[in-house]
Amino acid sequence: MKNLFKKLITTHPNWGFSIARLTLGLVIFPHGAQKLLGLFGGYGYQGTMESLTTQMGLPSIVAFSVIMIEFFGSISLVLGIFSRFWALSLVGMFTGIIITTQLEHGFFMNWYGNQAGEGYEYSILIIGLALSVLLNGSGKWSIDTIISKKQ
Repeated sequence: MKNLFKKLITTHPNWGFSIARLTLGLVIFPHGAQKLLGLFGGYGYQGTMESLTTQMGLPSIVAFSVIMIEFFGSISLVLGIFSRFWALSLVGMFTGIIITTQLEHGFFMNWYGNQAGEGYEYSILIIGLALSVLLNGSGKWSIDTIISKKQ
């Protein structure tokens, strides 16, 4: 268990990895805040759960996971704590989003409102940033770095 914890927080003290982690966390945070708290014009927890389960047909555990990953994962990424775990969670989540809802709409986002849905270009960017964090850790300025130095 100690080995797993050490692998989870080990990071390369590099500015670039910190930038990738912060960008990922800051971009995902508003989406999580919409889903959990109803901020930024979102539905809040109850509305999002209803939308994801009834309209999209997701199992309630998946809908709950989406909300938790986007909200708590984004905050954890900004702080740089357990970033590899949250990055892996985002890779899985956005891969699922591509497969279940975006693949049929092609690559491009629905910039002009003339497609039936969103393409997967945004999701590919999220996955790319998350893979960088997953492979390299939280970077120079992170709680993971502070914890790993004390180990």
